[in-house]
Amino acid sequence: MSMDKLFAALEKGEQCGGLLKSSRENIVALLAAHPRDYEVASVQELTEAANLEELNNRFFRTLAFGTGGLRGKTISGVVTNAERGTPQAMERPEFPCTGSNAMNYFNISRATQGLVAYVKKWALRENLPHRPRICVGYDTRFFSREFADLAARVITDLGCDALVFDEPRPTPEMSFAVRQRAAQAGINITASHNPPAYNGYKAYFNDGGQVIEPHASGIIAEVNAIKSAHYEPLPESERGARESLGTEMDEAYLNRLETVVLDPSVAERAKGLKIVYSPLHGVGASIVMPLLTRLGFDVTPVAAQLVPDSRFPTVKSPNPEYAEALTLGMKLADEIGADLVMATDPDDDRMGVAVRDRAGGMSLLTGNQIGSMLAFYRAQRLFDSGILNEANKSRGVIIKTYVTTDLQKAVAEHFGLRCVETLTGFKYNAEKLRKYEEAVPADLRANYPHLPEDVTRRLRLEHSSLLIMGGEESYGYTLADFAHDKDANAAVAGFAEVVAAARLRGLTPVEYLDEIFSILGVYLERGESLVFEGAEGAALIASLADSYAKNPPAEMDGSPVVKMENFATDAIFDVEGDRIPPEGMIIFSLADGRRAAVRPSGTEPKIKFYMFGVEKPPGRPFVPGELAAARERVGAGLDSLWNWLRSDLDRRIKS
Repeated sequence: MSMDKLFAALEKGEQCGGLLKSSRENIVALLAAHPRDYEVASVQELTEAANLEELNNRFFRTLAFGTGGLRGKTISGVVTNAERGTPQAMERPEFPCTGSNAMNYFNISRATQGLVAYVKKWALRENLPHRPRICVGYDTRFFSREFADLAARVITDLGCDALVFDEPRPTPEMSFAVRQRAAQAGINITASHNPPAYNGYKAYFNDGGQVIEPHASGIIAEVNAIKSAHYEPLPESERGARESLGTEMDEAYLNRLETVVLDPSVAERAKGLKIVYSPLHGVGASIVMPLLTRLGFDVTPVAAQLVPDSRFPTVKSPNPEYAEALTLGMKLADEIGADLVMATDPDDDRMGVAVRDRAGGMSLLTGNQIGSMLAFYRAQRLFDSGILNEANKSRGVIIKTYVTTDLQKAVAEHFGLRCVETLTGFKYNAEKLRKYEEAVPADLRANYPHLPEDVTRRLRLEHSSLLIMGGEESYGYTLADFAHDKDANAAVAGFAEVVAAARLRGLTPVEYLDEIFSILGVYLERGESLVFEGAEGAALIASLADSYAKNPPAEMDGSPVVKMENFATDAIFDVEGDRIPPEGMIIFSLADGRRAAVRPSGTEPKIKFYMFGVEKPPGRPFVPGELAAARERVGAGLDSLWNWLRSDLDRRIKS
């Protein structure tokens, strides 16, 4: 098909109503901006087949660079012959998905061009005495290495140094590397726990946290100004250099991770504790296995899931939130008599667990429960060791998101600590860590990322705030401030310590959790999400979110709504007086104590629902029978609330 015929066919597709105007415009823009041969051939192939639905899904928008970076399909449901090209390992197409709404060379290039432009302007304003440095990491997904190499080439061609990991490494290690090397920014190529067809691009700033304001808007503006993957490299004398990050960064990271464990003796004293670990075909084993071994734990990997494989062939989803992802681990635990199974997602920033109960079975814990156990244990241990005391406890902080269990708020109140709530996304956790670090006098925090953990802990307790635990319900946790992102490696070490310490007291992990419930109350949660993909799905999600704001329910499941917080429009402040940025989330509080939150996902084609229920003990700890009955009542209340929300959603969709 000639270009004239192609443009005519696209025009006809729009006139017939099958091809969106925005899709045609984005296709024309791609074809006019130095496209690669396979990109032109893919558009021609889909146009000749009159597959307008596929063209719309690929081109109805330009993949938006948001505060979380980019995320989208790198392999479409329809793979063109041009994309398939020469057969690759693991059945991968030779080329990524063509389209302005896809993760491909076009979007990697324009995102990196925009990031570099912003970093260079910022460095000039800050009078940086050297070329800006940008760290680049990547995971084991399809095209991750190719995208990382392209990003590094753009970085150096445009006058910055690129510090690139030699091998796929965890997302939190990339955050750590930004801080260790005093880089001005970081890029990590990953789609975390998304399905195999996806990939993503996370952008970080000089504190090692994902970009927030004011940098986020500045970077987004620069990226949006880039219309083409094509650019002119600087003269060779003005280009940056590429440097490898290898085993020396692993070693520095591992050394710091060891300090997460508050009582190093528990591994030795908790004789017989066996751990099974799985990286779910991702990068986690590169750090988790040597870390647990160094700490003295007996760990056995799930051999079939040690193999990096972008297809994630042994699981339906590489997400440790789901029980199915831990199936092989639990099977191995039964075979070898292990007490604890831990799995990390492909980029190793989230962790899920299953634990042996008193009856000998394996019980899955939720992200809310894991985080609460970490928070309670770490607070108790810090007091027992004298690091925290009555004089300094007000400087201790637990950070959680608004959609994370209130049990963590109850833990903070129990120990006299501060609980700070943030929006979903660990960039907001990192924002608090940066604030606390900068509260330490400048002369004392010189070279802060390289100071020993005991020194930074003392400085934070004397001058600022000490993080006890930061967490979110979606299985992300941070236990220290040497990496400014959620860190499954730290979580693995920290939770292994919790289980070992409980074992020394004769408790299973489930019994330890029940002990917390009996003291603070039964806090249960339920999370649900509905997927609506493609252009129509995105429009429906936006419409549903708008309907909750414009037509909020007066009651839910028979209980009046006594409070509605619209985070998009209301002025909301946290306990430290910091203004919460606007976000498309609404939280409804009911007269009977239940709560429900509605939030469109920022990274996936989903609308998410979060439900919360609690029953507190009657002025004394629950006894076992009371605890079981309370758990049943709270759980039934959440089931009923979800049934009501689901029916209400159906009504909103039909209207």
